[in-house]
Amino acid sequence: MTVKDLKNFIQNALIEDVGDGDHTSLASIPSNATSQAHLLVKDDGIIAGIELAKMIFHEVDSSLEIEQLLKDSDKVKFGDIAFIVKGSSISILTGERLALNCMQHMSAIATKTAYLNTLIAGTNCKLLDTRKTTPLNRTIEKWAVKIGGGENHRFGLYDMIMIKDNHIDFAGGIASAIQKTKRYLIDNNKNLDIIVEARNLTELNEILAQGGVKRILLDNFDYKATKQAVAIIDNQCQSESSGGITEKTIAEYAKCGVDFISIGALTHSVLNFDLSLKAI
Repeated sequence: MTVKDLKNFIQNALIEDVGDGDHTSLASIPSNATSQAHLLVKDDGIIAGIELAKMIFHEVDSSLEIEQLLKDSDKVKFGDIAFIVKGSSISILTGERLALNCMQHMSAIATKTAYLNTLIAGTNCKLLDTRKTTPLNRTIEKWAVKIGGGENHRFGLYDMIMIKDNHIDFAGGIASAIQKTKRYLIDNNKNLDIIVEARNLTELNEILAQGGVKRILLDNFDYKATKQAVAIIDNQCQSESSGGITEKTIAEYAKCGVDFISIGALTHSVLNFDLSLKAI
């Protein structure tokens, strides 16, 4: 993620929300009125999105002042104050909802990520997100995963080769898919890691026979098959478990010896973290 990506996100989000003006604030509040408001935490967990909120308020009005009391990744509890924003009352209100929407969603993701990480503590397994993100919100959602202590999988279709079941079937099999991929990378002078999905141990062995793969994704394997797969791979490449893994099963999968576990629910099904911006 880059500052440019974030600025584009903020600008487009403000266009969506503000349009040709925050007419409620413009109509009801004197243009020269100043005030201050604090970001009130009303939940327990991990705070995320403070740096983004600062960028949002400064995009709305560069003269707004932010007194930061907490930082991203801090553990928080009900009643904590994350920051105080000071300046134009209209500007504060114009940026309020976008800042809150982002922080509530990001804090929920960071909190869930941190919790799942505690369940695999003591293993060498790392927690990954996926591409199962809200369209046009991927940058901030993956940022929240990092804040919560997780790792980012590929950002899109452009930064990694990931040969999944449909690719394999459309390409005419694993050998064909991998061979065509290697040729494509050479022909187009691209240096991208290759991940290949295996649906069973037979496919796992087919992938290993081709070589040149960075990681094998063990899709919907049970514990027994996962342990067998890790033994067969034997550090020839990385291993990743995926498919329906929950907080009830993640620890057992991590104990199977996989290098990574990817969970789409980190980003696609979290409940908002409760935060409010209140006038002081």
